[in-house]
Amino acid sequence: MQLHCTRPKCSSPINHFSDLDNPNLPHPLAQKYCSACRMELILRGRYLPVSLLGKGGFGTAFLAKDFDSPTQRRCVVKLFQPPVTLTPPQLATAQRLFNQEAIVLERLGLQHPRIPNLYAYFPLLVTNPLNNQSEELFYLVQEYVEGDDLEKLLDRQGRFSEPDIEKVLAAMLDVLGFVHDNGAIHRDVKPSNIIQGKDGKLSLLDFGAVKEVTTPTAGRRGPTTICSPDYAPPEQIMSGQVDQTSDLYALAATCVVLLTDRDSNQLRDPVSNRWNWQSSTQISTGLAQVLEKMLQPKPRDRFPNAAAVVEALTKNAQSTVSPQARATGRAIMGSSAQSAQSVSVTPSQPKPTPPLANPKVGSPANPKQSSPPVVPASAPVQLLSVPRFLGNAAFAGVEGGLLAVACLSTLGTTLVGGGAWLAMLAVLVALQLRRAIEGMDLVIIAGVTLAVIAFFSPLHSILGGGGWVPIAVIAMMAGGVMVIVAIVFRLIFSLLSRIM
Repeated sequence: MQLHCTRPKCSSPINHFSDLDNPNLPHPLAQKYCSACRMELILRGRYLPVSLLGKGGFGTAFLAKDFDSPTQRRCVVKLFQPPVTLTPPQLATAQRLFNQEAIVLERLGLQHPRIPNLYAYFPLLVTNPLNNQSEELFYLVQEYVEGDDLEKLLDRQGRFSEPDIEKVLAAMLDVLGFVHDNGAIHRDVKPSNIIQGKDGKLSLLDFGAVKEVTTPTAGRRGPTTICSPDYAPPEQIMSGQVDQTSDLYALAATCVVLLTDRDSNQLRDPVSNRWNWQSSTQISTGLAQVLEKMLQPKPRDRFPNAAAVVEALTKNAQSTVSPQARATGRAIMGSSAQSAQSVSVTPSQPKPTPPLANPKVGSPANPKQSSPPVVPASAPVQLLSVPRFLGNAAFAGVEGGLLAVACLSTLGTTLVGGGAWLAMLAVLVALQLRRAIEGMDLVIIAGVTLAVIAFFSPLHSILGGGGWVPIAVIAMMAGGVMVIVAIVFRLIFSLLSRIM
C-alpha cells in the first residue's frame, strides 16, 4: 500500500508498505514513518494519506483512507500550510480562516446534502529533522466527494447548455441560500469548487474561505484576503468587503464562463467592471436578464439574496413553453429534501465543437437536445479591453502625426490641408471602429506610412530635412499624447458610469 508523507517540502514523500495490504490488520495500527524525513504517516492512528489531491490557498489536500471506519471509507485530509512570507498578524488570520472551515463544516455539513461533512480536526506535534525543533501541524478531515469539478467538465466536454446552467443554478442557489441563512458567506464560488459526484449531485466545496456575517471585514487586501479574482465582484477584489450578493455575483460569473467556454478576462472589462458575454453564447432572454442582474458591479443593483434569484428564475421557467424549463422551476422551488435529488449535468458535445455559422454566436452544448426558441438578449454596450483600447489610441495618434506632416508639407497650413488631414484620420478611425483593421494591421499601416513619408522628401519638407528620425519622433510623441487623452477619457467615462 502506498502512503504519502504530509510533511511540507518532504524530499521523497511516496512510501510503500506491503504489510498494509493485508485485509486483516489488527487494531490499533502500528505507526509507519516516512523513509525520507521520519514523519508520522498514519495520522491519529487511523487516517492513511495515499495520494496528493492538490494545493491551494493555505493548505494541501490528500486523498486518504479512514482505517477505523467500518467500510474504511475514503476521505480528504487537509493540511494547514500558509505561505512563509506571512507576517504574524497575517498568519493568525490564516489560522483563523482554516479553523473557520472546520467550524462551518461541523455546523453545516450534516444539515445539507451538498456540503461535505467534517470527520475530524486536530493538531499534530512533529519534530523538524532539519533543526530538531518541534512544530505544530493542523489537519482537517472531511468527506470525500468522488467526481469531477465543473472546470474539468468544461475542459472535457465544452460549453454548457442552458438546461445545464439551470441545473447548476438550482443546486447552488439552494446551497448558498442555506449558507447565507446560517449567517455565513462562502466568498470563493467558482467552477473548480463545484463538483459533480458519481451520483450526479452537485456539491459546493472549499469552505476555507467562509466568512461569518458578524465578523468585521478588513479594510484592505492582503495575503489573507481569499477570493478568485476571475469570479469575485469588484468590492471583494478591491477591499475584501463581501455580503450575500458577492456569492451570487461569483455564481453568475461561473455560469457565464461555463456558457461561453471563455476565460473571464476575455469577458469582463476591468475598467467598467461590465461583463460582455452575450455575444459569445445563445440563451433565452429571461435567463440572460437574471445573470445580468446578478453581475451588476454595484451590490445594490443585484438581487438581494438567493431567494430573489430563485423567484426570478421560477417566473422565467413558468413563462417558458418548454417542459424542461418548467421542470427546472419546480426543482428550484422544491423543498430541501427534493433539492437533494440528482441534478447531474448533461454531458454536452465533446470538443472540438463544429464550426458555427456565426463564430461570434455559440450554439447549445448538445444540438440534439430540444430547447425553447432562443431570443437574442439585449447586451450592454461592449467596451474594448484596455490593451486594445490603448493600442487603437496609440495608432490613431501615430498615424495622425504622420498624416499631419504629409499634409502640412504638401498643402500647407490651409483649410484644404486641415480638411484633408481630418478626412483621412476620420476614415482610419471609422475602420478601427468597424474592426476592419485591428491587431497587426495597425502596426503594418503605421510602418508603411512612416516609410512612405520618410522616402519621399516632398512629404516631409516642412521639417527641413533630417531624414526619418524627426518624423518618427513626431509620430511617437503624437501617439503618446493620444494615449494620455484616451486614458483620461476612459477614467472619466468609468466614473460617470459608476455615478449614473
